[in-house]
Amino acid sequence: MDAIRQRMADGRLSSGDRLPSIRRFATAMGVSPSTVVEAYDRLAAEGVIRSRPGSGFYVSGSLPPLALAEAEPRRDRAIDPFWVSRQSLDADAEMLKPGCGWLPADWMPNAALRRAIRRLAHADDAVLADYGGTRGSLALRRLLARQFAEEGIAAGADQILLTGSGTQAIDLICRFLLRPGDAVLIDDPCYFNFQALLRAHQVRIVGVPYTRDGPDTALFAEALAEHRPRLYITNAALHNPTGATMSPQTAHRLLKAAAAHDVTIVEDDIFAGFEPDPSPRLAALDGLSQVIRIGSFSKTLSASVRCGYLAARPDWVEALVDLQVATNFGGPSPVSAELVLATLGDAGYRKHLEGLRRRLARARRETADRLAALGLHPWLMPRGGFYLWCSLPDGRDAANVARTALDERVILAPGNVFSVSQSAAGYLRFNVAQMSDPRVFEVLKRAIAAAEG
Repeated sequence: MDAIRQRMADGRLSSGDRLPSIRRFATAMGVSPSTVVEAYDRLAAEGVIRSRPGSGFYVSGSLPPLALAEAEPRRDRAIDPFWVSRQSLDADAEMLKPGCGWLPADWMPNAALRRAIRRLAHADDAVLADYGGTRGSLALRRLLARQFAEEGIAAGADQILLTGSGTQAIDLICRFLLRPGDAVLIDDPCYFNFQALLRAHQVRIVGVPYTRDGPDTALFAEALAEHRPRLYITNAALHNPTGATMSPQTAHRLLKAAAAHDVTIVEDDIFAGFEPDPSPRLAALDGLSQVIRIGSFSKTLSASVRCGYLAARPDWVEALVDLQVATNFGGPSPVSAELVLATLGDAGYRKHLEGLRRRLARARRETADRLAALGLHPWLMPRGGFYLWCSLPDGRDAANVARTALDERVILAPGNVFSVSQSAAGYLRFNVAQMSDPRVFEVLKRAIAAAEG
């Protein structure tokens, strides 16, 4: 296949030219004819060549020219809640991504996942070919129910709905509970995609300042009285971007205030696997009465195997099932659910998580020390996870630092993409797992110097 592509690239084969016969090309390449047949069939499937029965194979067209606009990062994008996502998701392999929100591929449980993929090859045909059930895999939902029970959450499998991702779970909840113009509370700062998704639903976004113990409860109560929101969306454990953990006192005050104003809380628990010890969970304290728990496996297992979940009151789950059928025609891919189930049950997965937590603890310490040498200091040192929310030296704007770094192919996460009030211009969020390349710190030093004043 590479040989044919090279002949096309250097002009020895052009559009409409006939390829060498299978036998002649097999002899020239020193391989069996069956290997050439396989190569030609794969190239035909890609549309690079086409078959003419009884005549042979012909070049479909020349290779498309490299589009530089697609290969380069978009430096002209507005620094808004989409900025980090677009830059990170579209980055090529050579870009450095200390601002992205996931672990490097070689930090993931790939051995366990490969074992699960091999087992999947022997699965029933229905798993490989059919639509997923409306609630998703019963076996995976039962496993989640057992995990919830360990946290003190009494939720049967019928109270759990598998979704295509954690983001899809929030989208379903927004479709179910919100109408355009409704108010929704979020933390300030918070995960930027909460803002992006809520804007798509045309609701009023109200930010509540976040402290080291969770949202400011006095201002939370004021926002409830003034704006009468329908929802509050938060991370209870290892808050994104700050890395903070909600205190038990804050959790109790939040639930009391939310109950008094009939506000539903969406608790995003996606970082739970990174905690050394479990912290208070709103869903456990509330019993899934006014709290909806959501999560996914993209941070700890694989972002490529898309599968999330939500747990809620039984009557709400029934309505959400119908919404998922309407928008996705069933639950997540059975293939994804089977891979997640098999990997979670793999003997090596728990050990992988234990080792990952230790590795991240070292990376947080080492990264904090190296950032301190550049004048950046963590707002707090998180108990777990891979984020550090760091203040820049006085007078530096994180947006300018991020734009300068992008010119050197380093993607940073400037503070105001996380802030509803745009009050975090002096902060950057760093992913400690994505900072092993010394060039990150070299580029960061130059970008900070360029942003002075």
